[in-house]
Amino acid sequence: MSQERNAVGSSLPLEVRRKRSSLRLAGTSDRSAACHAPVCGAVRGDESLPADIQKKIHDHPCYSEEAHHYFARMHVAVAPACNIQCHYCNRKFDCANESRPGVVSERLTPEEAAHKVTAVASRVPQLSVLGIAGPGDACCNLENVRKTLELVRAQIPDLTFCVSTNGLGLVDCVEALQELGVTHVTITINMVDPEVGRRIYPWVYFEHRRWTGLDASKILHERQMEGLRALVSRNILVKVNSVMIPGINDEHLIEVHRVVSEHGAFVHNVMPLLSDPQHGTHFGLTGQREPTHEELAALRDQLGGGARAMRHCRQCRADAVGMLGEDLGAQFTMDRLGEAVPYDPTQRAAYRSIAEREREDHRTARRVLRRHLAVVATGPTLLVAVASRGGARINEHFGHAKELHVFEVSPSGVQFVGQRRIPKYCNGGWGDEDAMAGILEAARGVSALLCARVGECPKAALAEHGIEVSDEHAHEWMETGVSAWYVGRLAKTGLGQSA
Repeated sequence: MSQERNAVGSSLPLEVRRKRSSLRLAGTSDRSAACHAPVCGAVRGDESLPADIQKKIHDHPCYSEEAHHYFARMHVAVAPACNIQCHYCNRKFDCANESRPGVVSERLTPEEAAHKVTAVASRVPQLSVLGIAGPGDACCNLENVRKTLELVRAQIPDLTFCVSTNGLGLVDCVEALQELGVTHVTITINMVDPEVGRRIYPWVYFEHRRWTGLDASKILHERQMEGLRALVSRNILVKVNSVMIPGINDEHLIEVHRVVSEHGAFVHNVMPLLSDPQHGTHFGLTGQREPTHEELAALRDQLGGGARAMRHCRQCRADAVGMLGEDLGAQFTMDRLGEAVPYDPTQRAAYRSIAEREREDHRTARRVLRRHLAVVATGPTLLVAVASRGGARINEHFGHAKELHVFEVSPSGVQFVGQRRIPKYCNGGWGDEDAMAGILEAARGVSALLCARVGECPKAALAEHGIEVSDEHAHEWMETGVSAWYVGRLAKTGLGQSA
């Protein structure tokens, strides 16, 4: 056993330490988990991964950056109860106006959820993943999870099943999740040092009592590590979510990354804290600030080796439907679904054929990308934003964009950095000048913005702040458009040196 595990385990409350032997699962040693991590994390391109891993992430939009351009997910809100309290969370069960985890418009029974999944699968051909992400904790509502997945599997056997959990009750559910066909699990792990955790979690409910302070964090940490090892031993892919909280766990998340990588996590998703006071969370009401785009990017850049760093997360609602970055949930509320109809897989099958052709074309474009940059020997590293409505192409009108895809480009290549939400500029055919301030804030540090179309007024406003807006690369692949713009920029300004 690792020294870290011994140290934490020896300091657990006595009542919990007495029960630890009953939590051990065969094949969950630190050594077996650590051996798994380099296989998943040593390479960044999906096509370079082992064949079995490629198959598991091929159409999962959260586990594969490539897949998120082509496939959709949906979450069903069948898990309302939760066994911990987080200072950044305020679950809301009847809210259509907030886009963040823990929020839903309506809670569902398993039967209602199965009806909804069938309706979505028949009308959204991109659907590939069914997730249970709350609004509470999946492992705290296991019977609802079980019945929902059983009902859905009987009707739509090719959906990928995914659940999210805080990890406190996970180790007791792993066997059941595997039997239900769950192949992907997300665990929210914000600390591996209980001293850090006591500033994030006011209490946990475990073994029929509420624990607070350092004891609560020690229990949660030990149980999260047990659950992570148990999942890895059963070849269930694990994504670890971490909320970046400036001044509390931001620097500590580098250690979190190291530990969860050693334990076998496949993906590590560092998300920014959302602390708008209107959300009613403890952090929001006490003035805890959110990280800046630059701070988030800098932290993600430090997560070297081990688990793959996820950069395309949208921090979805617990009832989200559709592609990442969009939410069709309002179209599929129970009062709009009507009578249940037999599931027709025809559209989804046809879409998969189209998506595969697009993906291959996209891969080819990325492979020849270096030809755009081969003419440049040296040049600055710049940030370029792209407006896209999906499909990995530059295909969104500037005025309609709700987010920017940000890339880092240099002579060595084009690297996706992440998304930044922006207020919509065009409303009813008129430009919203108040929205421009939010757009400029989100575009801080960006040298150019590529889109399918742009008006002269916003183009001039952004140019005043040093941001070039261009629609010359409309409908190209995002990476090739960025690289072509970069080469042209260097040629015009003389900032680069020809090869």
